[in-house]
Amino acid sequence: MNIMDFNVKKLAADAGAFLSRAVQFTEEKLGQAEKTELDAHLENLLSKAECTKLWTEKIMKQTEVLLQPNPNARIEEFVYEKLDRKAPSRMNNPELLGQYMIDAGNEFGPGTAYGNALIKCGEAQKRIGTADRELIQTSAINFLTPLRNFIEGDYKTITKERKLLQNKRLDLDAAKTRLKKAKVAEARAASEQEVRITQSEFDRQAEITRLLLEGISSTHAHHLRCLNDFVEAQMTYYAQCYQYMLDLQKQLGSFPSTFLSNNNQSSSTPAQNVSAPSVLASASASLPSVSNSIVTSGLSELKSSSGSRKARVLYDYDAANSSELSLLADEVITVYSIPGMDSDWLMGERGNQKGKVPITYLELLN
Repeated sequence: MNIMDFNVKKLAADAGAFLSRAVQFTEEKLGQAEKTELDAHLENLLSKAECTKLWTEKIMKQTEVLLQPNPNARIEEFVYEKLDRKAPSRMNNPELLGQYMIDAGNEFGPGTAYGNALIKCGEAQKRIGTADRELIQTSAINFLTPLRNFIEGDYKTITKERKLLQNKRLDLDAAKTRLKKAKVAEARAASEQEVRITQSEFDRQAEITRLLLEGISSTHAHHLRCLNDFVEAQMTYYAQCYQYMLDLQKQLGSFPSTFLSNNNQSSSTPAQNVSAPSVLASASASLPSVSNSIVTSGLSELKSSSGSRKARVLYDYDAANSSELSLLADEVITVYSIPGMDSDWLMGERGNQKGKVPITYLELLN
């Protein structure tokens, strides 16, 4: 027998098997043939696998939307991924907003109150943009990729083996139907042999499928670990954003209230009064606000006495008028209180220069 004859016979056998399965399937749908039912355990495993696939796809797609809300950007990233090429680097929304603010601040003048505030806000926005990039990258590696690997890998294998099981089941039931219709003893013997063979093949495929499906529990355990990684990435991101905005609020907090008040809310509210989620407590433990109680205590003692103290400047500050003193970060000045002065301010001296300075910008030295 040459190769061509073998291929022809194989094609004929495949065509015959396909026709037999099609006839069996049709008769089952019409209620004209009996159907071998899978055992309850296997049916439950199949249902669990389908449910896992359905919700994994939904969670994966919505996570992609969360991390990249722009649908055009998602499509572009998908195309580059399929072409196995790196997508061009572009500014994300916080970075773009930050750059606009910085450019505007430089245009208006870094020495002006508004220009200085714009630059500080722009720098904070750009830091948030960097944190956003890190969140997307970490989530893609530790969360989205494992979920996608399950859909495109393990579940495709399960689907393939499940289809083979369906074919083996149709072969078995078609053989049983032929056995019922066989009337001649010789035909019955051949049909009985066919039923034994197809039953053995069906049982073997059912076992293979069952073993694969039981791996879904391990998949759930793996996805749970990936979910923990995703939550940690989000926690890090939100903690960073909180820290950046807290620092920014402190820097802006010393601007004159006439510039910052809005809707009857005064900007002089101390930054430490901001209510932070408890999940950020550990991440924000290193913020300057931790020592606020110590600083506040020292400043209170200074304001109640007639003496003076040395203080280190924490942030740059531009004087809003001639009664105030401009400050440079890390310089050391002399500060003291005078009767009737606002509780949020002290008098500062640098050589022959003196003027009011905001206490939130100072760290008293021993």
